[in-house]
Amino acid sequence: MIDVRAVSKNYGETCVVNGVSIHLPARGLTSIIGPNGAGKSTLLSMISRLMPLDRGQILVDGLDVATTKGDVLARRLSILKQDNHLTTRLTVRDLVAFGRYPYSKGRMNSDDARHINQALDYLNLTPLSDRFLDELSGGQRQRAFVAMVLCQDTDYVLFDEPLNNLDMKHAVTMMKLLKRASSELGKTVVVVLHDINFAAAYSDHIVAMKNGKVFLQGSPDDIIQAHTLEDIYETAFQIHETAGQRLVSYYL
Repeated sequence: MIDVRAVSKNYGETCVVNGVSIHLPARGLTSIIGPNGAGKSTLLSMISRLMPLDRGQILVDGLDVATTKGDVLARRLSILKQDNHLTTRLTVRDLVAFGRYPYSKGRMNSDDARHINQALDYLNLTPLSDRFLDELSGGQRQRAFVAMVLCQDTDYVLFDEPLNNLDMKHAVTMMKLLKRASSELGKTVVVVLHDINFAAAYSDHIVAMKNGKVFLQGSPDDIIQAHTLEDIYETAFQIHETAGQRLVSYYL
């Protein structure tokens, strides 16, 4: 379980995350939604220790994120950020191998090689393993980064807007992969999402943020309601029931 206790973050005089307390359940896929500026990505960055807390405490299975040794935390929790720009020309296999660094410290063994091959296979990247990243499509490149994170073999996997710059087909593929990883591999997957329909279709749990605070959390059935979304986003919504799923539309 990820236990966030009264966490706050300020940029100058602006409070971006304001006293957030929340328990993110183990296993399954949790989506964090909310309007721009709600504090979603900042909260995720603090959970992963990419950004220091100003106040509060975050525990991952009882480990204090602020004080736990880096290599210990890196074996429990991994994150894929929004922007993944590399200046070094790498093959897909080279990139995925970075996920083993908390274990190998750069000295790969047969166990590391096994994890790399498994991650490549799981993301259907084995035929592309010797290709350079700049030779791939956007969707293929994003899968390579996901493979790197899964290769780290952590119980908790965080993704900050993983659908950015993906077309609809690749976005659907990505969400199916993340959902599959949570169910088949037993991972706790936490995803910051802007697309409410993807959150509705693939989430086991949804956290809605607004103005730096947790506005509401619960199951998709609890959150994906027109009046609830209108309170969160301050615009009009309509919910359509089709093929056993809820589709969300909004009015500008």
